Amino acid sequence: MKKAVVFGGTGFLGGYLVRELEKRGYWVLPCDIYNPQNHPNFVYCDIMDRSKVSDIITADIDFVFNLAGFANLDTAIHNPIRAIELNVIGNMHVLEGCMNKGIKRFVYASSAYAMSNKGSFYGISKLSSEKIVEEYGKRYGLSYTILRYGSVYSEMNFDNNYIYQLVKKAVKEQSINHNGDGEELREYVHAQDAAKLSVDVIESEQFENEHVILTGLEKMKRLDLFKMIKEMLNDEVEITLEHSEYKGHYKMTPYSFEPTRSRKLVANPHIDMGQGLLDCIKAVYKSDE
Repeated sequence: MKKAVVFGGTGFLGGYLVRELEKRGYWVLPCDIYNPQNHPNFVYCDIMDRSKVSDIITADIDFVFNLAGFANLDTAIHNPIRAIELNVIGNMHVLEGCMNKGIKRFVYASSAYAMSNKGSFYGISKLSSEKIVEEYGKRYGLSYTILRYGSVYSEMNFDNNYIYQLVKKAVKEQSINHNGDGEELREYVHAQDAAKLSVDVIESEQFENEHVILTGLEKMKRLDLFKMIKEMLNDEVEITLEHSEYKGHYKMTPYSFEPTRSRKLVANPHIDMGQGLLDCIKAVYKSDE
């Protein structure tokens, strides 16, 4: 049985990843600072605790995923020092923990914002960590895969789950307020599909020492997303567009320059956007019961 450690393993995407790994027969150790789903193998670990991280990654571990750190762009914008500490220094602690342990592959959860001059401190922290991971690969022979996630969503209530929070506000307040003009394009991917693709990459040598973009087939304008939610809620939602600067976020594409060429994966089959939104709506109503 292959073994995997997932730092950030009880977070939004981390929870899906842990379940997907276990479904495929992996023994999984989820490490995080909280355990909302009471996973039996859960280990408390702050990635800023270098010694604890090193103790967790033992010589019998095959794969190490790092999904821990700031995953909310807006939160990172207002907490630049903490964003760099968690997303860069914390990731280095995990890399150091992998050294000389015979790890088959280190997988780093980056972002589409690593390819952009948008994203403020969040994008900077992700690109910095990508470069550091690459250097560990060059200098120390650590095998890695860097996953650049796009707009991930699901019916789980996490602060970095934009669509769920959007649906929640629409259900409870009958309103959607957006700072931009609604013309922003996003390729939404359900977290379950993103998790499946994340495991696919460690089961193939073609993704070793590669950068991979994980995104969806559902390319939509933000305004179309808002209208879709409104229609599904019987048109009882007021949409307000501020037409102001959408700080830190890209409008049409995350590509601003070419730091490293990437491969792009999309899930097929995938969870339909309408079905995914319906699950979000059901989850919001269920939370009030």
